[in-house]
Amino acid sequence: MKIIVCGGAGFIGSNFIHFLIQNYPDVKILNYDKLTYAGNLDNLRDIENDSRYSFFQGDIADKLTFQDQVQKFEPDVIINFAGETHNDHSVHGDTMPFVMTDVVGVNVILDTVRKFKIKKFIHVSTDEVYGETEIDDTYRFKEDDPFRPNSPYAAAKAGGDLMCRAYFESFKTPVVVTHCTNNYGPYQFPEKLIPFFTFRALNDQPLPLYGDGLNVRDWIYVLDHCEALMVLIEKAEPGKWYNIASQNHQHNIDIAKIILKILGKPESLITFVEDRPGHDRRYALDTTAIEKDLNWKPRHNDFEKALIETINWYKDNIEWVKKLEKKIGKFNPHIKI
Repeated sequence: MKIIVCGGAGFIGSNFIHFLIQNYPDVKILNYDKLTYAGNLDNLRDIENDSRYSFFQGDIADKLTFQDQVQKFEPDVIINFAGETHNDHSVHGDTMPFVMTDVVGVNVILDTVRKFKIKKFIHVSTDEVYGETEIDDTYRFKEDDPFRPNSPYAAAKAGGDLMCRAYFESFKTPVVVTHCTNNYGPYQFPEKLIPFFTFRALNDQPLPLYGDGLNVRDWIYVLDHCEALMVLIEKAEPGKWYNIASQNHQHNIDIAKIILKILGKPESLITFVEDRPGHDRRYALDTTAIEKDLNWKPRHNDFEKALIETINWYKDNIEWVKKLEKKIGKFNPHIKI
């Protein structure tokens, strides 16, 4: 199987490439990544000389370049992790990069899939397109629920998702769209909540929590997400949409407390800061479809155990962090969650 992984130098994309290399000996991979501030080839340094892996620096919104690489590589599958993904950047900064990557870039991939008759395109999206559920509600969003995005980031992702729907309905383009909850694991960019809090706690720095810290997210270990995506590549019918989640719902303040407990640090490090605009209170996804249709369930059900493994990975790979610090300077102090 030949796969183009768009955004393969990022957190989930690089974990997916590692998953392919470790489990599919006949795979051929082209990592197509723009290398924005969050793209990091050090995530893949251990496999960069593997004959099954190659890298090309490019922007998915650059149609001519992307189609040239697709024509040369002749993939069976394209999977898209590429995207501007940081909510804080979308509410505090320029929103145009979100539109260009998350909408225009997706449109370029869809046109390319049609032109070169690619067998399947997996578009990886987010639960944030659905908006928020009430904190005291037990409802979990289903695949056919309407989109109600509350941030420019979420709106841009929704735009790309709807373009996928339109291409399938209009042209039968073989696309499958996924919506996943918050991921955690190795190689995550240190501005995201778990590594951000981990590094601050290790340095006895305050852990800034938005609002009252009671926002709820469902956390899935990144390897479970990768396994689900491979199931979709192998089994999902074109035109289908699937939610991916672990049903491990945690308040942000509880995440902070667990990290501090694991590291032996005092809860007095927790500080509360002004909430950000458009901050959804709760996300929750119904995963009945992927469980029943494709017989997938997450394997890492012990959240604290997997979190300990994640934190230990960061502690064991401090050089990875230091190289990032040299590359980008100080990390953005805002938190995605």
